[in-house]
Amino acid sequence: MNLFTEHWDAGLPRSLRSALLVDQYNLPRYWSTVWAMMNLSALADTTRVKKLRYIERLYCHADQLRGPGALDDALGAIDHVALAEILESWFVTIHNQPEISGADELCWKTGLEFVVNTTTWLSKGHPANKKLPAIEQRLYQLNLLYGQLHIRPRRSVETVRSLPASVVQAMYDVLDPETSKNPFKQARTRWRVYVIFILMLHQGLRRGELLLLATDSIKSAFDRKQGRQRYWLNVQGNPYDDEVIDARHSRPSIKTETSIRQIPVSELVASIIQIYTENFRGKPEHPFLLNSQLDSPLSTESISKAFSAITQALPTAVLKELEDRTGKCSVSPHDLRHTCAVLRLNQLLVQEDPMDVALAKLRTFFGWSKASNMPARYARAVFEDRLAEVWNNAFDDRAELLRAIPK
Repeated sequence: MNLFTEHWDAGLPRSLRSALLVDQYNLPRYWSTVWAMMNLSALADTTRVKKLRYIERLYCHADQLRGPGALDDALGAIDHVALAEILESWFVTIHNQPEISGADELCWKTGLEFVVNTTTWLSKGHPANKKLPAIEQRLYQLNLLYGQLHIRPRRSVETVRSLPASVVQAMYDVLDPETSKNPFKQARTRWRVYVIFILMLHQGLRRGELLLLATDSIKSAFDRKQGRQRYWLNVQGNPYDDEVIDARHSRPSIKTETSIRQIPVSELVASIIQIYTENFRGKPEHPFLLNSQLDSPLSTESISKAFSAITQALPTAVLKELEDRTGKCSVSPHDLRHTCAVLRLNQLLVQEDPMDVALAKLRTFFGWSKASNMPARYARAVFEDRLAEVWNNAFDDRAELLRAIPK
């Protein structure tokens, strides 16, 4: 039974447009709604939805185990016996699945966090309760006990890998909007996919950041010191959120506050965006840069389908090298971000920036928090760089970009 619903109606106040869990009567699950308001309001839409779907699994399990509404009843009464039974049974159910993924570990941890947080709030809300010391002791024991349970052993951190030079070169060749090798038939689609490729590879954008870009995201100003026009890109949430309702099923969002940033853009990249906007985007009613064939904001699923078609268009020898070097059989959107990070770091080191300075610049460019260990992972990956022959220290001035601009 699907107990997950989303309210994005334009008639609702912006603060109430959100996802929530409902019971079999389509009424909101009480404690999950409270918990979401208290804990999830500052998170991106995609992260909030993911966590609520995890909680949904816990609610469904409790309904099957002890009857409808069992979890809310146990939470409201701070029934530690019932909560222990639900959590133990749920853990065993997840652990005994035929195939277990990292998402199952996150699901378990999110459900446990939900139960512990909610019961802790409730216990502190009844200071006159004579049973409070015993309840707090039991909650402490529950948290200590179940907090040690892991669905699967923790894996060691894998080193991120950039795409091989041959794969990047092949993607340039295949995605040139003017080439007969391009797997997309319509010029409008070719240019849209080409813009996606360029922005992800050259600017290192996440998929959600890309889908939130407005048509006026790229800014410019004359730099008197350098005597030339300079361009930059504002990576942010939807600046027109109060005016336009984003009706996409999987709404894109900014991952964290540190993801909001300004990054430099080369004149060539800015030119490609301008060509697409003026000649191939069309004139839809929404403000988003990437527009679908139906004049609606482009979806996450559409990008995934595009990369599947791109992979199929790559030469067999190139795909073989991709598998040999990375263990992968296809190219994903995030592979381009990995590749961009390795190349940007390599550029900074070539211009003799100290490693700590280079990593600090990388952190700002890609929108990583101070606590993120991603820069260090790319520092390891950069020494496996196989792309020097493609870039030749001129990352932003690729001849392929010039070739694609209509004369």
